[in-house]
Amino acid sequence: MYEPSSALKGKQAVFEAHPENAAVKALADLATDAKYDRAELTITVARENIVAACRAIQQAGYVFFEDATAVDWYPSEPRFQVTYHILSFAMKQRVRLVVRLDSESASLDSITDVWPSANFYEREIFDLFGIHFGGHPNLTRIMMPADWKGHPLRKDYPVEGYR
Repeated sequence: MYEPSSALKGKQAVFEAHPENAAVKALADLATDAKYDRAELTITVARENIVAACRAIQQAGYVFFEDATAVDWYPSEPRFQVTYHILSFAMKQRVRLVVRLDSESASLDSITDVWPSANFYEREIFDLFGIHFGGHPNLTRIMMPADWKGHPLRKDYPVEGYR
């Protein structure tokens, strides 16, 4: 049975409990926060460090980019959370990288240079949340028509769209 008190929260607690974890070692200098819950490692990095963090864990053996997604925590700030799921088949481990973004600066660098398969996930996040990915090779809408107004997965988007 799961007990919420068994979760480890905070960079120091997680990193001290899992010093041999390859992702913990690779991201020691880049992590701003961490959580270990239900045998899943989540490491938060600053937006300016996302590409460096991806390169670091790739070199540590996490070689498969699984997906990326976003959450709108409106009206809270930081408003947006972009989450990347990355796997290591050799170690049979997954790491979740998280970047939190303020509504005033909802942008971060594209990771397509590290993992080209992030291309369509970043386009989807851009289209549905309005988060900009700098350096993306083709940051255009992928789900909604090109002339669509707004970003439908934002919490402040009207239920029936703009009229």
